[in-house]
Amino acid sequence: MTGPSLEPRKPAILTVDDDPAVSRAVARDLRRHYGERYRIVRAESGPDALETLKELKLRGDTVAVFVADYRMPQMSGIEFLEKAMDFFPLARRVLLTAYADTHAAIDAINVVDLDQYLLKPWDPPEEKLYPVIDGLLEGWRAVGDRAMPYTKVIVHRYNERSWEVRQFLARNQYSFRAVNADEPKGRQLLEAAGLDDSRLPVVITEKGETLVAPSNVELAALLGLSTSPQLEMYDLAVIGGGPAGLAAAVYGASEGLKTVLIEKASTGGQAGRSSKIENYLGFPLGVSGAELTTSARRQAERFGAEVITTQEAGKLGVNGVGAAHSIHLNDGNAIGARAVILATGVAYRELEVTGCRATPKDPDEANFVGRGVYYGASVSDNTECAGEDVYIVGGANSAGQAAMFMSQTAKSVTMLIRGSSLEAGMSQYLVDRIIRTDNITVRTCTEVVDTVAEDDHLSGLVLLDRRTNETETVSCDRMCCFIGATPRTDWLEESGIARDDYGFVLSGPDVMKVSGWTLDRPPHHLETSVPGVFVAGDVRSDSAKRVAAAVGEGSMAVMLVHRYLAEA
Repeated sequence: MTGPSLEPRKPAILTVDDDPAVSRAVARDLRRHYGERYRIVRAESGPDALETLKELKLRGDTVAVFVADYRMPQMSGIEFLEKAMDFFPLARRVLLTAYADTHAAIDAINVVDLDQYLLKPWDPPEEKLYPVIDGLLEGWRAVGDRAMPYTKVIVHRYNERSWEVRQFLARNQYSFRAVNADEPKGRQLLEAAGLDDSRLPVVITEKGETLVAPSNVELAALLGLSTSPQLEMYDLAVIGGGPAGLAAAVYGASEGLKTVLIEKASTGGQAGRSSKIENYLGFPLGVSGAELTTSARRQAERFGAEVITTQEAGKLGVNGVGAAHSIHLNDGNAIGARAVILATGVAYRELEVTGCRATPKDPDEANFVGRGVYYGASVSDNTECAGEDVYIVGGANSAGQAAMFMSQTAKSVTMLIRGSSLEAGMSQYLVDRIIRTDNITVRTCTEVVDTVAEDDHLSGLVLLDRRTNETETVSCDRMCCFIGATPRTDWLEESGIARDDYGFVLSGPDVMKVSGWTLDRPPHHLETSVPGVFVAGDVRSDSAKRVAAAVGEGSMAVMLVHRYLAEA
């Protein structure tokens, strides 16, 4: 007797539309392209679709993507998606709309965390339907619908390295679930591994391998990332893996240059920490910084660029025109490059308040960085701040995006800005959303002057109202700071590269204003005071400090590198 088949059932793509003709057309196009790998299930009303989901759930099936029409008489597409999330919360969500209903799709972003909306008609599907669904399925496959991903990270809430490991994995789009060591599940996992909570974090991989307090190099190996260069000489070396550096790597490699990108942590820079970038061209529903920059890294690698993580450039050795420059890495090795693009970006400026300095001035001074005080976005998953009172210092777009992200689960989010209004430093679309969010409060003309501690972690803040000069002590579980930036250029001290009074790299016409340029030709637009060394992105003096601008400069720098190499 032949036993039952053990072949796993295909994941489903479920489409719901009350117009039978449209419903059949959607199912037909999906089946034609995805039928071999997915079951295409269709329904002609929201209630019928929910009944189908119940049956799928009971049978142990999975759903990868929902495609729902917005205008349905019994239940709108948004209402259906909201209920469908209870059955398969990790399925990707697509709304079908007419052109006149695009406002509804925008509103649905906040209601059901919509992944994409498609305008009807979607012909030809090869251009308007399949690329969208392909991207969503790729994201879904990376996570699936498992309640608990296989890789677990056992952490402590107030352990700085625990926070750093979660950030590293999340920014590289690695699927994991963090478990607190003081929870029953965390204690159970530590006991099973024969460990205690004295050396956190602990990473237990899908294969059962246990990494105790892993370094970034060990994490990179887990993710399959390169940590050392394969060659000794390159046409182009890009230092820094933010948007500018990634764009330079993509264009350099795609145009035939032997290109290496060196990044000390994980690619993405400050943009990689953004929960959602909504004003970047081509992403009408916004895109997370990690998703955007991880896709860019894969694109660079596909064109043949080497992307080296966990390595830091410690010294730049400059040579004459046409000669290779040398980049000395933190592991003691060095590589050569005919041209160099500096894209090291910036770091968030620290609050000069007790407990908020990463390197305290006094050895006995408290340090709460990673233990309640964070620079940039502090969470890889908004559930990390569930039920907390969160304070955000700063009034630029990055601060607003973090506030919106954490407000989804935090008890309260309070934004502290020194100025008199949000509008002075933030895009209007973000200001409008913050005002409409009930659990976000904005306090203007307010700054942090002191911290309150409990068991070596942050528990409160002392605030100064600059209008009344009065102070107030508030309870605070988590403070995230977005207060300007300092350039990552200290390592260039011996290179002779000209910088402005704030440490940002001078380029192009600005180089002519300082001594040291000896060539007959003027420097190229993004060329530094050292011929063959270019600069792009936030680290450049007077740059726009926007993702789109950084990407543009990274690609433009490669064009100028070609000119330089042709002249040399």
